[in-house]
Amino acid sequence: MNIQKPQKILFEINNIEKLQNLEKEINEVDGKIENKIIEHQNLENIEIYDFEFKVVKFSKCNIINSKLEKITFMDVIFDNCNFSNTSFQASTFIRCEFINCKLSGCDFTETIQNNVIYKETNAGYSNFSLSGLNNILFDNTILRNAYFQEDVFKNVYFEKADLVQTQFFKTNLKSIDLSNSFIDGIVISLEDIKGAIINEYQAINLISLLGVKIKE
Repeated sequence: MNIQKPQKILFEINNIEKLQNLEKEINEVDGKIENKIIEHQNLENIEIYDFEFKVVKFSKCNIINSKLEKITFMDVIFDNCNFSNTSFQASTFIRCEFINCKLSGCDFTETIQNNVIYKETNAGYSNFSLSGLNNILFDNTILRNAYFQEDVFKNVYFEKADLVQTQFFKTNLKSIDLSNSFIDGIVISLEDIKGAIINEYQAINLISLLGVKIKE
């Protein structure tokens, strides 16, 4: 596993300032916020399009029921943030880290994600469909009832992830290790899970995909 984290050295060597009012700053700058710490922002139903956040740390922010679409996030840390029911549709994430965040019901459709870590984060009911996920780690992250449709996975890792009732459709999990994650009630086809790494208990739960029953 070789996932590049946000380049934290950039936070140290650059002049990182605290941003006081995110909504005001977005309206005043020309399409980019760079080298900023954004803390304790509480926003709802905001809309941001075609914007870039570079070398930015979001800390303890609540930005819910909003649209942050076609956004580029590069070297961004999200720490203890709540983005519930927010749309990130068609956005790009490069070297980003979500730490202890709430992403329940988020829309990540048509996103490009490279070197992204989701750690101890709740992304239940989120939609990751039609996305390209490369070098991604879901670590102790809740993905219950999440949806992955026609995704392209490359070096995607699930470490003790909660995949209960998660749906995979036309998303190939070949060589992906699910053995220490929870996959009860997972919705997937035999073709998509072919070649995935699972444990003995999980194999029993997935045997129904073969169209057979275990006689008690």
